Amino acid sequence: MEFELKILGSSSATPSFERHHTAQLLTIGNQINLIDCGEGTQMQLMRYKIKHQRICNIFISHLHGDHYFGLPGLLSTMNLQQRTGPINLFGPKGLADILTLQFKYGNTQLPYHINFVEVDTTVSKKIFEDKYHTVHTLPMQHRVPCCGYLFKEKPKPRHLLKGKLPDFLTPPQLVRLKWGEDIRNEQGEVLVRNAEVTSEPKRSRSYAYCSDTRYKEDILPYVQGVDLLYHESTFLSDMEHRAAHTYHSTAAQAATLAEKARVKRLLIGHFSARYKDLTPLLEEAQAIFPNTALATEGKTISVLE
Repeated sequence: MEFELKILGSSSATPSFERHHTAQLLTIGNQINLIDCGEGTQMQLMRYKIKHQRICNIFISHLHGDHYFGLPGLLSTMNLQQRTGPINLFGPKGLADILTLQFKYGNTQLPYHINFVEVDTTVSKKIFEDKYHTVHTLPMQHRVPCCGYLFKEKPKPRHLLKGKLPDFLTPPQLVRLKWGEDIRNEQGEVLVRNAEVTSEPKRSRSYAYCSDTRYKEDILPYVQGVDLLYHESTFLSDMEHRAAHTYHSTAAQAATLAEKARVKRLLIGHFSARYKDLTPLLEEAQAIFPNTALATEGKTISVLE
């Protein structure tokens, strides 16, 4: 099953040449999740030939414009394209009011339903679940209420070894074997040992999105060992004081968090427009956590099973 992240925007508050405001797409199976929706997101979706109507869920981290100003336009375009299916929208308090006011004075009546879920940005809490994955909030420390999001695949079934399966097994018993059970008779005696007729399942994958935030070690337990961590890296370390003052992070701080959390890969983004060349940010992070990459426009990262 596909588990793939695509970067649509990587700039901080001020857009720069070839860098757009924050937006990412996470595809899990047939579910496309849009994470933040900065100005210009629609153009990036068209640029990379991604159909608006395929987006199932939208997750907004906070109400600074570079993370949601593209949302009213995107929802309006879905209307013009005659979307009828519902969409799930997750975001902090105030987002529903903003959209309601926008659509009220624009006399916009959407033909599809927006299922808005107001998230508590101060705690880690499960806010979404389907057959394949869950989504939890990650509390960030920013100038306004802000959260990140943790996407985790659910445990997967074990593989049946067809050549070793007895003929008498029923379909319900085969399902129980897939989920790790032994098959017993009415007296409790083991008829088929799971370990002898199944193999290990494919591993479950995870992605943590850490939006605008100061360096914050108390999220370490939540992101420990994730396959892919995105962490904002607005500044280089020589501007650490500026980062703290504006409630942002440096590339070195993002890498330090990745190292302490023992994640497999790190992506850094949300770069200040002052940096025309992003190489120094990448080098600063890689000096601490070598498996770091830049979350730049068009980059696609697949997480393998």
